[in-house]
Amino acid sequence: MLGLVFRLASLVCLAIALIAGVLDLTRSIADKVLVMTPLQTDWLQYSPNSLSLLREAVITHVHPYLWSPVIETVLSAPTWAIFALFALIFAMAVRSRRRRWQENFGA
Repeated sequence: MLGLVFRLASLVCLAIALIAGVLDLTRSIADKVLVMTPLQTDWLQYSPNSLSLLREAVITHVHPYLWSPVIETVLSAPTWAIFALFALIFAMAVRSRRRRWQENFGA
């Protein structure tokens, strides 16, 4: 059951990464300049309240230094890269280990 949830999460993250990549590519072609939209910009565009709630929760309940160097660095990365990384992590979590060909022949 957990494998199904991880596969679905991987698929959703991959779809978001592809959509964000196509949007950045379209903006790059239109502006004739390479455009890579940071995750923070996209997050503020679609749900600014949740980003401020996350910031307050991390600062008050975890540690203030976790927000400033770590999470702000992640938020400055391109949206498509972050979601592609999440898709890869979820996919790797549920992958099945392939047997080596030597194990099949008892060597």
